[in-house]
Amino acid sequence: MLPTIDEALKELEIAGQLNPGPWVKHSMNTGIAARNIAEKVPGLDPEKAYIVGLMHDIGRRAGITDIPTHVYDGYKYCMEKGWDEAARICMTHSYLLMKDEFDYEPENQHEKVIKAYIMDCEADDYDKLIQLCDSLAVDYGFVILEKRFVDVTRRYGIMEGYIKGWEVAFSIKEYFESRMGCSVYDVLPDIGKTTLLTPKPWKPPVK
Repeated sequence: MLPTIDEALKELEIAGQLNPGPWVKHSMNTGIAARNIAEKVPGLDPEKAYIVGLMHDIGRRAGITDIPTHVYDGYKYCMEKGWDEAARICMTHSYLLMKDEFDYEPENQHEKVIKAYIMDCEADDYDKLIQLCDSLAVDYGFVILEKRFVDVTRRYGIMEGYIKGWEVAFSIKEYFESRMGCSVYDVLPDIGKTTLLTPKPWKPPVK
């Protein structure tokens, strides 16, 4: 099940009040990118794509968190609401390598839950779509993949496995483009302009 579009937008509004930050606009733009791409891909539902894009980072409602924590919190929150399809995307969106992400045994409980879920999951087109759109959307619009990767690296530094994830993102881009018959960039509004912008990496305010 999924929330309606109105419910998803309301959830983001509430989440933005709980934890203000650029992640809310990023989520909205992820939804727009997913919808626009899905409109060009036979067999995909643009409304579902939009909703799961809006909801993919909803776990950040509780605060600025690391990847496993916001993934798990989003999954748990959506499951409590009965939105299992959105919960799935909360789980999969940050793990482009899927099973290959987990060549180690997690130490804390919520990472163990994530690993068990991912190891039992095959990425479908919606998982891949949001993994891609998460890398195309920023709070101020849309950017080419290379720009987004640099932006994330400036904020968090280079982590092991980043390059492999980038390769997967480019592969997903090519996969959808082969089905769309055009570049994904063709359906993202003003991407040429926003890609050229160079805002400073956002950091949470000091409390």
